[in-house]
Amino acid sequence: MPSSKRKVVRPHGNVGRGRNYESRAADFYIQQGYEILERNWQAGHKEIDLIARQGDIVTFIEVKSSRGGGFGHPAEWVTRAKMKKLIAAASQYIVEKQIEGCDLRFDVITFEGDKLEHFPNAFEVE
Repeated sequence: MPSSKRKVVRPHGNVGRGRNYESRAADFYIQQGYEILERNWQAGHKEIDLIARQGDIVTFIEVKSSRGGGFGHPAEWVTRAKMKKLIAAASQYIVEKQIEGCDLRFDVITFEGDKLEHFPNAFEVE
């Protein structure tokens, strides 16, 4: 007999909310004079939320959001393991797109509720 408990699929759940925040982050960069090169760029199982360029700076952007403060600030969720994945994905992007002569930067954009916070150059490649 099938279970009466069914998983409810919400098309506008966490993924939809995440895409909304990513769009808002992209708008923030566009307003700062950046060109958005990629959204949700995949490198195998790794993903970069946004890749933007302004002049000779290519910026790899991680977007994090929280509806409440119960689990710490969203910027704290960018762990060393996540940084390593972002760096690996960015390295692959640079090779595939033959990016040369540019400075590279890793930014984090967070949303707590509707408040956007920008952390430029949030971490560096070691």
